[in-house]
Amino acid sequence: MKCHIINKTPAKVYQDYYKDLRLYFKKTFKTLKIEGNYEISLILVDADMIQTINRDYRHIDQATDVLSFAEIDGNDEDAFIDDTIYLGDIFINVERVKSQARDYGHSERRELIFLFIHGLLHCLGYDHLEPEDEAIMIAKQKAILGDLT
Repeated sequence: MKCHIINKTPAKVYQDYYKDLRLYFKKTFKTLKIEGNYEISLILVDADMIQTINRDYRHIDQATDVLSFAEIDGNDEDAFIDDTIYLGDIFINVERVKSQARDYGHSERRELIFLFIHGLLHCLGYDHLEPEDEAIMIAKQKAILGDLT
């Protein structure tokens, strides 16, 4: 199990949360009872970069909080590196981490971990386009995050 974290911003405060992010990465698989050797990349970016990515790949020209690009689509053989399954890339907008933490009245640590788990669930095939799928995804998020503050 490996979670690569790349900070493309000048904000160094998030380094304090790398250990927690990796802990919740592993906790996700334990909670969901998924076995295997998985790998993911988490890239911390600013609002301009996530807007560019959103525009170029999703054709939505606005900043968002998190974007997930799953490597596996069904039985995609390209996702396997030796015995490791590469799940994909998650981009998190650190400016939104700050503003949403303030808006929701919780810590930036909690918001960052929440967005990471949300993106990770997308890379694992969960979605929230339909109400029943959203209910499942929310329940999974709550089970993983527990009493995270």
